[in-house]
Amino acid sequence: MDNTVYGVFARQVRAAADSVAVTDILPDGNVRRLTYAEFDRLADTIGSRFPVQRPRFVGIVMDHGAEMIAAMMAVLKSGAAYVAAEPTFPRERIRYMMREAAVDFIIVSPRYASRFRKEHKVVEVAAGTTIDAAARFHAADTKPSDLAYVLYTSGTTGHPKGVAVTNANVCHYARAFAAEFHPRQGDVMLQCSVCTFDIFVEEVFTTLLNGAALAIAPEAAKASAAALMEFVERHGVTEMSGFPYLLLDMNKLPRIPRSLRLIISGGDVMRAGYIDRLLTMTDADIYNTYGPSETTVCATYFRVNDRDPLDDGTYPIGHPVEGTQVEVLDEDLRPVHRGAPGEICIMGDGVSDGYLRDVPEQANFVTLPDGRRMYRSGDLGYVLPDGNFGFLHRKDTQVMIMGKRVECDEVENILNALVRWRMEELRCVFADADSPDWDALEEAGREYYSRHNPPDDNVTVIASVNGMDAGCGALCMQEEMPSPDNTSGRCAYLMSIYVRDAFRRRGIGGAIVNRLINEARNRLAGKIYLETSSMGEPLYLHAGFEPMEGMLKLKH
Repeated sequence: MDNTVYGVFARQVRAAADSVAVTDILPDGNVRRLTYAEFDRLADTIGSRFPVQRPRFVGIVMDHGAEMIAAMMAVLKSGAAYVAAEPTFPRERIRYMMREAAVDFIIVSPRYASRFRKEHKVVEVAAGTTIDAAARFHAADTKPSDLAYVLYTSGTTGHPKGVAVTNANVCHYARAFAAEFHPRQGDVMLQCSVCTFDIFVEEVFTTLLNGAALAIAPEAAKASAAALMEFVERHGVTEMSGFPYLLLDMNKLPRIPRSLRLIISGGDVMRAGYIDRLLTMTDADIYNTYGPSETTVCATYFRVNDRDPLDDGTYPIGHPVEGTQVEVLDEDLRPVHRGAPGEICIMGDGVSDGYLRDVPEQANFVTLPDGRRMYRSGDLGYVLPDGNFGFLHRKDTQVMIMGKRVECDEVENILNALVRWRMEELRCVFADADSPDWDALEEAGREYYSRHNPPDDNVTVIASVNGMDAGCGALCMQEEMPSPDNTSGRCAYLMSIYVRDAFRRRGIGGAIVNRLINEARNRLAGKIYLETSSMGEPLYLHAGFEPMEGMLKLKH
């Protein structure tokens, strides 16, 4: 079990049983600190309740806390793989994930149990669960090649696809992290990410497999960058990982806790302007990282301290992590000349098993003539003169939106499906008149949606005037990592907003935008975004949006 997640964790339990493993905040506000031995017994307490002796896949839908992490460890100890989802995710997306993975049961915080009882066996685990010292839960004979977790990401088929990551993959990344950052007893890693991002894996498993401690931030600490830094300072956090936008928020603060020695940025492009003040406020090492979920968290690291950004204002993505090889190749998988663009291709111990089910993207996993397994990332990059890698952009239509990979084909498929079954019904929202009564329209819309719309659904709106299609718009709900200004992680994207020439300058575009904004707020979106041309920008600025890099964001 030397190359399995629970096996490596158990070694830490034996080596440092009385060292703190996890700190969290209980619902009553009290701080709880569990040692490695106590945390291991908490995992046994949860595992002893499993209704299946040797499960294959186990769902986890829980509030963040020690019980959530212990539930994952219990699943891994049982020899199964976990499939985690945030409770705030759209319910149909969670149901799809659990159905596709054919989970044997789902571990839930009690308040979510009723959502799943009709379809699945449910194990309820409450925050502050009492550790049962007598609980016996024996470790399965897990192999390194057995799956550890399935992480769902955007797919071109219109449904998310599950990346199947093995125990050996996770242990590889824990070793690679240790080789670069040297976590040790006394280090404290912040746990702030949602459970469906690679950052979560980086936070949790590089910590518990290397003998450091995990500090789980409560929702209140995620309300702002200032509140998060107060939590960091209070609990002596020394390491943290997040999207570049978190660093951008930290960049605006007057000071940064002195306890921080390591700040990692990943999941999207890091720009020099995001950290220009941060670099002067802290002695911490700041890293830009890169890596698809398919290759287990990070494939490259780059320390930005005392380094100049590239000509486009971004930082390089760096050098391969330990146990990983990265090459820039052409379409025929031949190396390109240094400095020339090509596809970033990744080999080594982090390359996962591929996808849980057969999907078109499975072709991105390639077995080379020498037997090595390679993942074609679909990202374009180049080799810098010093041997580091630079990132360019995607070679396909996939985009990154606030750190989340989104397949445009998936969005298009969803919108097409929405248009097909909703177009006729949604016409009733708009009055047929030369000068529509928009107050009445809003009231009719509220009544319509309360009767017809599932709470987590996306929306397509068609405006009709005198029986003619005058304009349209769409709203797509997405999930991102919770951040200080969006603690739920729910965000909305306005798209395909259009008014025919014959109906312009009559307030129709504004009405469509206002309707979509209201629907986004009804769906508890913490952030609302859109992309627009210079022609459309005045409309959206008037509606309350403010400029940001590449798009507009609605002011709070």
